Amino acid sequence: MHIVRHLRVWISAMCIAGSGAVVAAPVLTPPDPGIDALMQRYDGQVPGAAVLVLHDGRPVFRRGYGLAVLEDGTAVTAQTSFRLASVSKQFAAAAILLLAEDGALTLDDPVKRWLPSLPAAADAITLRQLLSHTGGLLDYEDLMAADATAQVHDQDVLHLLEGQDRTYFAPGTAYRYSNSGYALLALVVGKASGTDFARFLRQRIFLPLGMRDSVAHQDGVDDIARRAYGYTERDGRWQRTDQSPTSAVLGDGGVYSSLDDLARWDAALYDQRLLKATSLKQMFSPATRTAEPDVPFYGFGWRLNGGAQWHSGESIGFRNVILRYPAQRLTVIVLSNRNAPEPYPLALQIARRWLDTLQ
Repeated sequence: MHIVRHLRVWISAMCIAGSGAVVAAPVLTPPDPGIDALMQRYDGQVPGAAVLVLHDGRPVFRRGYGLAVLEDGTAVTAQTSFRLASVSKQFAAAAILLLAEDGALTLDDPVKRWLPSLPAAADAITLRQLLSHTGGLLDYEDLMAADATAQVHDQDVLHLLEGQDRTYFAPGTAYRYSNSGYALLALVVGKASGTDFARFLRQRIFLPLGMRDSVAHQDGVDDIARRAYGYTERDGRWQRTDQSPTSAVLGDGGVYSSLDDLARWDAALYDQRLLKATSLKQMFSPATRTAEPDVPFYGFGWRLNGGAQWHSGESIGFRNVILRYPAQRLTVIVLSNRNAPEPYPLALQIARRWLDTLQ
């Protein structure tokens, strides 16, 4: 269904439902001059973007811009699936929290309980520290051969780390953003659940929440519905740059999802349909301080800045962000299939249009 028509149908249904369904925040039916001006560079015959604004669980703006596939002119829609890159980390964190609720593991388990082949330098690292980027593991990207072309997987990350008996700092004493840690968490999910990470996400998170098009993608194993391909502008021309040697690592960035599926995910973060209240509190509580801009604290798979909870995701050909203001029940999601720019500043500008009304 066309996005504009879908939104108009939804608004009509809410009005019929009665005054209890009235949206306090303004509903901007696309096209909207203000947001469209911010998204102008994504519009037309270029790699595009998808924008969703949710207030109180309802879409108050929802639109696709530009193309998901340049080669055949496929347009971006609210159902287009983008590689989330590091936005995927919140799903890895949720998987660990679910297994903790099951009693299959504890957050203070040494990672070597589950991955005993790690070197002695990892003896003191816990799952909690991996979740909060305080384990000190070496970056697996720096351990790969400079001329590597074959894709590495989560298991390969483990093998790279097995030969490195050192860490950046004593575990738990500092913060350093770590893709290595989240790759290992995906392996722990597999070990503790008796299945694999991709299947666990599908069975325990995606299908229960109705996120039927979301997947931790494995080439040759699954298909991505309505897939966006990634591009990079070089010498004034767009070139497909959809995959890199690290694109097959699942735990740190391998989830594909769409606006509509992420709306279902966002809704689940407000209640206990997926995670218990205690688990949600742990996810969104400061676990460590950081020196990163707009990230005074990091939780489990989420950056925390005052009343904002957010995470960006950057990989070759994709730039994404999810930005939540739970006190105002406002969420802005921007997904794009191009190498630049970072959409976090855009999300902040879009959010401001509603925050000024809600505060």
